[in-house]
Amino acid sequence: MPNIVLIRHGQSKWNLENKFTGWKDIGLSENGVKEAIEAGKLIKKHEMIFDVAFSSVLQRAIKTMSIILKENNLTNIPIFNTYMLNERHYGGLTGLNKKETAKIHGDEQVYKWRRSYKTKPPKSSEEFTMSLKKDTKYSDLNTIPESESLEDTVSRVYPFIKNTLINHLNSLENVLIAAHGNSIRAILKITEKISDSEISKLEIPTGKPILVNYDMNEKKFSKHEYLK
Repeated sequence: MPNIVLIRHGQSKWNLENKFTGWKDIGLSENGVKEAIEAGKLIKKHEMIFDVAFSSVLQRAIKTMSIILKENNLTNIPIFNTYMLNERHYGGLTGLNKKETAKIHGDEQVYKWRRSYKTKPPKSSEEFTMSLKKDTKYSDLNTIPESESLEDTVSRVYPFIKNTLINHLNSLENVLIAAHGNSIRAILKITEKISDSEISKLEIPTGKPILVNYDMNEKKFSKHEYLK
């Protein structure tokens, strides 16, 4: 039975500063690097071997994946980066401190922006949108989103699961995915059929490996569990 290990990147510099990050390409904090190393050691303790690895196109996920693979002497396996695994695009909230934003807009509104399934944050600034349009990481994208709800993120992640992930699993390949809180929530919503209301309660901590098994005969994913 092939398995998947999902991991939210280690703490980023903006996680440390309590800022909305989204598609802003922010690196890991010192603690985030340590979290990635510890995750790699934990995976090694479980003697898990990966045949292929995926991450978003954002450096905090790419670096986390790289550290884990190095810890497990797996730097020679195929590695792919895709925007489909990016964090949710926080639009006009990008770069804002979460507590300060709650003081201005209220806790309830900020909770809706962060946790509601269908509510989108305000649109991003024209300057930030233009910076993404000029970024070569997104040269294949016809349209750059101005913000995303979790529902939008699920729609973005779904083709990756259907057209890429399942093909690798059906080839009996074990898969490592380094992504983000909301893209992992999107993956688990799809694989575990979590309801729109229940998904708002799901928290994904940084740097903690999550194991999901795939039953090829049943074409079914197991419920996720954290490696210990």
